[in-house]
Amino acid sequence: MIELAREDGLLVLTLNRPDKVNALTAAMLGQIEAALAGPVPAAVIVTGAGKVFSAGADLDEMQVGLGADPVWERVSGALAALPCLTIAALNGTLAGGAMGLALACDLRIAVPSAKFFYPVMRLGFLPQRSDPKRLAALVGPARAKMILMGGARIEAEEALAWGLIDRIIEPQSLMEAARGLVADTLAAKPGHAAAIKAMI
Repeated sequence: MIELAREDGLLVLTLNRPDKVNALTAAMLGQIEAALAGPVPAAVIVTGAGKVFSAGADLDEMQVGLGADPVWERVSGALAALPCLTIAALNGTLAGGAMGLALACDLRIAVPSAKFFYPVMRLGFLPQRSDPKRLAALVGPARAKMILMGGARIEAEEALAWGLIDRIIEPQSLMEAARGLVADTLAAKPGHAAAIKAMI
């Protein structure tokens, strides 16, 4: 279940399946894809309900082909292509295929307890096509290999030092911090954020 909230140009996407550690199903990915295909917002925040951002793909659906479904690449590609500021507000651990959502965002902030891992080597799956390049662009190729091939589990402080996340925020202040980061973009003239993002 994806909870959508639109307010004054801001689109907030919340992964809302906390009883299943926000494991992503094909239906949830379809909801995100549909939301991103709608009117272009001035800013986007992606977050999760509960204490885990997402455990990755739903394992039951992985057994029937979700891991190889092109919807993952379409969703992360659509998020990365948005001409606005996008923030992953990581309310907890980020694992597996859900990493693609965070990697596609412009900024990533996380709570101190968050951990980061992408166990494709152990599970026998390939990562989504764009994820390794986006990951390597943030942390460098050797550290990307540590995560994807070495099975490294990275804690928040190390993720910050590596550049995988941009700030560590206490849980009670996470959404407030995310909203603070998009405030200038929401107040700007239409197209201004897109122009700066294109220059970067």
